[in-house]
Amino acid sequence: MFTPFSLLMSVLLVRSIGAWQSPTVSRLHYRHSLVYLYSTKRIVYLGTPEVAATTLSTLHDASQDNDWEIVSVVTQPPTRRRRKGDKLEASPVGKTAESLGIPVLTPQKANDAQFLDALQQLQPDLCITAAYGQYLPKRFLATPSAGTVNIHPSLLPKWRGASPVQRSLQAGDNPVGVTVLYTVSKMDAGPIISQISVPVEDSETSVTVLPKLFEIGTNELIRVLPDILSGQITPQTATPQDDAKATAAHLITTAESALKVWNQTARECHNQNRGFAMWPQTYLWIQPGDREPIKIKVLETRVPDMDPIEPVTNVVTVGPTKQDGLYVTCFDGSVLELLKVQPATKKAFAARDLQNGYPGETLRWIRQIEEDGESSS
Repeated sequence: MFTPFSLLMSVLLVRSIGAWQSPTVSRLHYRHSLVYLYSTKRIVYLGTPEVAATTLSTLHDASQDNDWEIVSVVTQPPTRRRRKGDKLEASPVGKTAESLGIPVLTPQKANDAQFLDALQQLQPDLCITAAYGQYLPKRFLATPSAGTVNIHPSLLPKWRGASPVQRSLQAGDNPVGVTVLYTVSKMDAGPIISQISVPVEDSETSVTVLPKLFEIGTNELIRVLPDILSGQITPQTATPQDDAKATAAHLITTAESALKVWNQTARECHNQNRGFAMWPQTYLWIQPGDREPIKIKVLETRVPDMDPIEPVTNVVTVGPTKQDGLYVTCFDGSVLELLKVQPATKKAFAARDLQNGYPGETLRWIRQIEEDGESSS
């Protein structure tokens, strides 16, 4: 038990430790080392986007009733806003950390020597990553005594990589899921600590599924965290992944945005729209009558329960009821229903209202080949 005298000596010890460190790290140690003397475990958190900021807040709240604390946060460097000349803006995780009073590190690269030196001086017991966005070098992984764990929103080894939720929805997976795992040098290939399957509705998109999976994964991490920090769970006791069953979740590009109804089924188009709903979204070219084709951003779709259309046509029709959208016939006769669309420079609206803008004119989907300026129907 600490007496007033031993408490005073602890403060003096903390001050002496800070005397030979850099000012930033010294402040970190002064602030947190006294608690460390009471065996509080030290955690460094790494993340960048909004979903990771929510995870940070949840972990911070949980730390108030546990014997661990987040001593520092690592996130991507501040970026400029889109409008030229605006000041640098911190990432969502950076803003959250600042509001919680947690020191923030923003290295350009995670293999920066000064950053790795600072990390070592923090003496973390554990590092936690959630959508951080940078590769972690071996020196980083060797620093925390209990290792580094990651929240990954897929049922690993399926969908390793940068876009797991988008790719799983695009593939039509149900259930989807989230995995808590140890981080190793190979991307998303570490031993699995825990994994949860999550069923999804056919109407759910990446906009709602991604934060849902991170919320579930965060709560699961909090549940197993005491066993990780106590050493009951280790990389050796966790479940190895079967590399033979791994699939890659490659980074999505805008080049994939087109709904290619001329060689995709309605189900494939719908699932692509679900997966890409957060970014970069999807589009379709529509030609009203003899007018110039217009590029339509497709915001919401569904696959109606109906027989295939024969013969296949590129004519876009309005559904029979007021609740229906625009019916687009795909190459195999399956029907994709557009529910909400947004033409360039205009606000989003119900898809059936597009026909109202061109009364008496037939709408057709157009196969637009933008690379060489050609198009065909």
